[in-house]
Amino acid sequence: MPCRRLFIVALIPLLLTACSEPEDTGPGQPVAHRRTAFNTILKAFEPMGSQLRKSQYKPDDFIALAKRLNQAKQGPWEYFTPGSDYPPSRATASVWSEAEKFETRRQEFFKAADQLLVAAETRDEAKAKAAYEALHDTCRECHKTFKKS
Repeated sequence: MPCRRLFIVALIPLLLTACSEPEDTGPGQPVAHRRTAFNTILKAFEPMGSQLRKSQYKPDDFIALAKRLNQAKQGPWEYFTPGSDYPPSRATASVWSEAEKFETRRQEFFKAADQLLVAAETRDEAKAKAAYEALHDTCRECHKTFKKS
């Protein structure tokens, strides 16, 4: 029995490694850079949603998060370079084949992020929530076409 337990304990890290995504080994690591940039945006975006969903709206915190999101909003886009659709990328080929549509979605995201900051600065929770939802919708629409599940 102890040998079996030792085998199972030794097997767990191997299985976890096998399940992880491949490393970005592309020149300049554009996939890794854009993922990091998107995570920076999410670290501002998700706490705002949490405040709104849990009825814990704190205008000063919300404004600070909206400012952080606006500072980070440009981050990922320069890393959608031609040829960067290899694993571990979750971008679909449509990013490049429908570049005009992708740019339109990007501009919609920028506009919604700007509007979220304006709404946040009013300190009005209803306005902040509506702007947050509008920004969330731009993300969802872009993901439908341009991100693999």
